[in-house]
Amino acid sequence: MSQALYRKWRPARFDDVIGQEHITRTLRNAVVGDRVGHAYLFCGPRGTGKTTTARLLAKAVNCLDADPAQRPCNRCARCLAINQGRFLDLIEIDAASNTGVDDIRDLRDKINFSPSEGRFKVYIIDEVHMLSTAAFNALLKTLEEPPAHAMFVLATTEEHKVPMTIKSRCQQFNFRLLSVQEIVGRLLWLTEQEGLTVEPEALALVARQGAGSLRDAESLLDQLVTAPGDTITLARAQMVLGTASMGMVRQLTEAWLAGDAPAGLRLIHEALSSGVDTRQFCRQMVTYLRQVLLLQAAGPDLVLEVPAEQKGEMLVQAERAERKDLVAAIKAFNEAALTPASSWQPQLPLELAFIGLLPATPRPVVASDRPQPVPTPAPAVVVTPPPATASPRPAAPGRVPAAASPAPPATSIPLSSFQGQWPAMVSQVMQQDKNLPPLLSMCKPLAVEGNTLILGFEFPVLKDKFESKSTGPNLVAIIFSDLLGAKCFVRCVVTGEYKPPAVAELSPAVVSPPAVASPEADRAAFLALAKELGGEIQET
Repeated sequence: MSQALYRKWRPARFDDVIGQEHITRTLRNAVVGDRVGHAYLFCGPRGTGKTTTARLLAKAVNCLDADPAQRPCNRCARCLAINQGRFLDLIEIDAASNTGVDDIRDLRDKINFSPSEGRFKVYIIDEVHMLSTAAFNALLKTLEEPPAHAMFVLATTEEHKVPMTIKSRCQQFNFRLLSVQEIVGRLLWLTEQEGLTVEPEALALVARQGAGSLRDAESLLDQLVTAPGDTITLARAQMVLGTASMGMVRQLTEAWLAGDAPAGLRLIHEALSSGVDTRQFCRQMVTYLRQVLLLQAAGPDLVLEVPAEQKGEMLVQAERAERKDLVAAIKAFNEAALTPASSWQPQLPLELAFIGLLPATPRPVVASDRPQPVPTPAPAVVVTPPPATASPRPAAPGRVPAAASPAPPATSIPLSSFQGQWPAMVSQVMQQDKNLPPLLSMCKPLAVEGNTLILGFEFPVLKDKFESKSTGPNLVAIIFSDLLGAKCFVRCVVTGEYKPPAVAELSPAVVSPPAVASPEADRAAFLALAKELGGEIQET
């Protein structure tokens, strides 16, 4: 079984540690001056060299080289034993697995025994913040006054969880995240040692995905290793790591700045169909927008680890974006990156983050959506049918009997009324559910059927999301009912699939009364119509 790259090429000397010179220099000077402390606390993110430095310190204090400046020499018996993992006086304890007070008591009882072969017995306690309160209390006295031959090195990724009583008894060193250039330099050295052929762009992508952790970057490079002689290309790295190209990240940012929802959603779906991981995409958006925000705040003189051409594009976008909007976008995509993606809808956090950033204003009304003139209602006339004994009169030739003619649908509320109250409705919806206005900005009122407003969405996914909200169509209908003073209903459709209901062709005399010039002529017309239908007119 082959060994992982980060284990195979673990630094063997202080000079091999990348990016932590402020720590390695201090420890080397302590070894040279024989002023090594009895307890150290190494804090910092994962994969930055805490455990590696602890092992180097254990080798240095036990090394047999006559020149202290050359320790660890990696040539003496003790250094070789530590490198091979068979040095009995180096005890590594995983605090995540040994959290109880009994484990610390066992350590405290055995620490008084002299070293078996070395000068110091070194205890490395990894993830020390996982110890229980009782275990920390049991460790206090031993940590403060250990035997002369014992030394402690505590390592943690969550320094704030370590009690102050422990910190005050240790020399604390804070490890930092590595820059992209530092990680690229180390990866380039690794590829030379392994005989790998890697494109520089692929190395830069791996370094960025490492997010400052050298161990993570080395593990990602190990994941990309192919058959001997093959070249690790940028396209392969993007496919294996599930990352989007910088062009996709820039285009999605451009779609957000332009408020172009169709283009942004189309880009997200294309990225997912090509194998991009949604959480990786969100992390890339956070990194990109953070750099745009920094350029907006500090100006073009700010040094960023990006190509000059990309920096120029970021400066243009920084001028177009509002600072508060940039901050909100970074928070939204960061929250989406931290949200576990569901197995049946992994793209949902990314889509909601993008849609939630769009302006919550309705689209401008296009020419086809302009309100149509509402016909003037006919005068209120009650037509009384004849008695049941009377025989029905045959319909005149060429006429449709009135009983067989469907009445045209009555439009009690015109479409223009809904359009006029749309901004007020969105404002009231915002007060009750802040997630609905972004979805409302993606639809428009298409038509009115009776008292039912037809809302059209460009994409079925947006329609489904709006209808899935428990307070979606019902809330909009209630607010419109209050604003218009009439009972309203809401129905959602896909714009391209909506067809207005067909209205049967009716006789002009039935659809609307003929135009008359005087009340007498109007009355005469209705008398004639009632006589033809076999009824009579009653005054109301």
